Amino acid sequence: PDDKEFEYWPPHAVSGTWGSEVVEELSPLPGDYIIPKRRYSAFFGTDLDNLLRELEVRKVYLTGVLTNICVYATALDASMRNYSVSVFEDAVASLSEETDLFIFKQLDEVLKAELL
Repeated sequence: PDDKEFEYWPPHAVSGTWGSEVVEELSPLPGDYIIPKRRYSAFFGTDLDNLLRELEVRKVYLTGVLTNICVYATALDASMRNYSVSVFEDAVASLSEETDLFIFKQLDEVLKAELL
């Protein structure tokens, strides 16, 4: 709740609240890795890059909200770390269709991400 981000956005995804719960269909399976996201990018302040390299992962698939903030920040960081990036268009959302279309174009043209 004392996160600087909450000066710009209402509190969200706070540990222990409904906003941090995982959708049942996406619940982790035994043996899955769980890396709590700390900022817009899933790479910022986490061990995600180290884990992916340890597992010899070369491609990441992204879903989530907001397309133009968290998804794009994670895609950008993944790309800068030389991962191939794929984004499921029907599994991301922003606050407007216009924003989604702009970010899809950025993902495609700038990051060369695969849009699925």
